Amino acid sequence: MHDHTQYSSPIGTGEPRISMYAPEFAADPHSAYAVMRERYGALVPVELAPGVPATLVIGYYTAVRILNDPDHFPADSRAWQENVPADCPVLPMLEWRPNALRTAGLEHARYRQANITGLGKVDQYGLHDTVERIALPLINSFCTDGSADLVWQYAFPLAFAVLNALLGCSAEIAEQAATGMAAIFDGVDAERGNTMLLDAMLRLVLLKRAEPGDDITTRLLEHPCGLDDTEMVHQVATLYGGGIEPQQNLIINALLLILTDERFAGEVLGGSLSTRDALDEVLFNDPPLANFCVSFPRQPILIDGVWLPAHQPVVISMAACNNDRQIIGNHHAGNRSHLAWGAGAHACPASSMAYLIAQAAIDQLLDALPELRLAVAPGELAWRPGPFHRALTALPVVFPKSPPLPQR
Repeated sequence: MHDHTQYSSPIGTGEPRISMYAPEFAADPHSAYAVMRERYGALVPVELAPGVPATLVIGYYTAVRILNDPDHFPADSRAWQENVPADCPVLPMLEWRPNALRTAGLEHARYRQANITGLGKVDQYGLHDTVERIALPLINSFCTDGSADLVWQYAFPLAFAVLNALLGCSAEIAEQAATGMAAIFDGVDAERGNTMLLDAMLRLVLLKRAEPGDDITTRLLEHPCGLDDTEMVHQVATLYGGGIEPQQNLIINALLLILTDERFAGEVLGGSLSTRDALDEVLFNDPPLANFCVSFPRQPILIDGVWLPAHQPVVISMAACNNDRQIIGNHHAGNRSHLAWGAGAHACPASSMAYLIAQAAIDQLLDALPELRLAVAPGELAWRPGPFHRALTALPVVFPKSPPLPQR
């Protein structure tokens, strides 16, 4: 005889779902994860937006099992979105698109192979130089002021310009894409943001069909799988989704750690704990994409003694899983067992590039302004609401006014 809790379900328990879009959740997600774990175990009934139920996976081993079982947990969201209104704020993040993120089986394999080929030919040494070339004028734009907001004056424009260079995208098209992408991540006016993003991406694709270059967009166009314009638009839109917002947040969250944690404060520059160690720790504790890797079971499925309903989002909390007491240790330096890049069939294909960009961006800044410090108490910093990202609204810093750096 099983007791009645053995086969519980996140649906129909009568308990209110935990809101993941509330400012309170954004302000202190780790406390929320601790309460969830105490109350529900590995699988938690949540709401991603008003009236949008989902299950949040906060157990590491349960997450790994789901991420490695795309047959039972496919990423295709078409059945789910049939009943979702067009103005739903999380729809653009979750809706079906002809891309590697939202497809399964052979369709997924085709898109993923094209993306891996397109990304794989990026010259890593050249990428480091690109970051440096973009970082220096940004630092020079504020180094004589003695203060800056590193989100909007450094991390965002840097991630934005590096991605545009990789995609061969003009500044004007890129600006439209970034505005659309920000609306999608924040879930504010997301429907219009989605339209803006896709329109910008079509302009980029048509430009590269007419004028090929040494860039990821051209390599995707030239891939033997023969992507049509619609498919191309969604491939490059996915690269925008992954290449600006999470990249910016990785840089900022690592800088926050370096500026506020005694173990790093004096030591990153002294060399005993490196930028790389800070990035590893952030990827564990505050990954830039905190809750994602969404799947949609084709039929009701029993996992960990809980029935998950068909066609309802199952969201992996990389942030909570990485801090699951079952796996946690004290040493994150050099430890890559976190789920910040996802795992299995949909693991991020650009993780080594993202790591390199973040490390180069942080090193450039700290080399130029070694006396950088936070301008406010850490508790005064504000986190942007939204179920998916871990993102500061601003990172204000102060430093001794410095002369501009020579540019190569």
